[in-house]
Order: sequence, then C-alpha cells, then structure tokens
Amino acid sequence: MSEEFSVAGQSMPRITIGFGTLLIVWGVIISIISASNSITSFFPSLLGIPLLISGIMAQKVPEKRKLWMHIAVTFGLLCAIGGTRFFMVMSDGITYASGSMLMLLVTGSVYTFLCIKSFRFARLNAKTE
Repeated sequence: MSEEFSVAGQSMPRITIGFGTLLIVWGVIISIISASNSITSFFPSLLGIPLLISGIMAQKVPEKRKLWMHIAVTFGLLCAIGGTRFFMVMSDGITYASGSMLMLLVTGSVYTFLCIKSFRFARLNAKTE
C-alpha cells in the first residue's frame, strides 16, 4: 500500500486547503453579487476559514496531522448538514441563498466522504505495518 491517501494526486490536507479557499471565496463573491447585508451570506466563508487553517496546520505540523484532519472533517460535515436546509427552501427556486445551501450540501458531502475514505485508508495502512 502507498504511504498517503490521495485524490487526483492531491493529499487530503491540500484538498482541505482548496475546499476552505473555495468556501471563503464563494461566500465573499455571493455576498458582493447579491448585495446582501446579512451575515448569513458569509456562512460558507465562516466554515471555510477553519477548514483552510486545518489544512495548513496539517501540512505544517505533520505530527498533529490526525488532529487537524479530524477538526477539518467536522467542519466538512457541518457544511453538509448546513446545506440540507436547501430542501426546505428549494420550492422557492434557485436564489443566491439556496444556491449556496446546495453548494454546501454537495461539496460538504463529497469532502466528508473523501475524509472518511482517507481515515479508513490510514487505519488499514496502519494495520499492515
């Protein structure tokens, strides 16, 4: 087995940094485009900040990587759970808010799935050593 789980050649900390950055940028752009005065339009950005920090820390402090990645998957799961609100508002059509909820649901679910695969890979890899 290989040493590290990767998706498309990218490590999970790197994917986490990318996901966190995507959420931060998404929240800022949607807030600007929609001219929203509500703090809730920045919700994706608020979830992206800890993801970005966790990904950076997992790369910079490899001995604490497991801790930082567990923190990251928690925020990824919060993205997915927060995105389930889309089902409550989807009858209103796709608005900036519902689009953000859908994006959180899809990307948070995919990210959480990848993290679980990564954790399983690490557990199986540890047993074979």
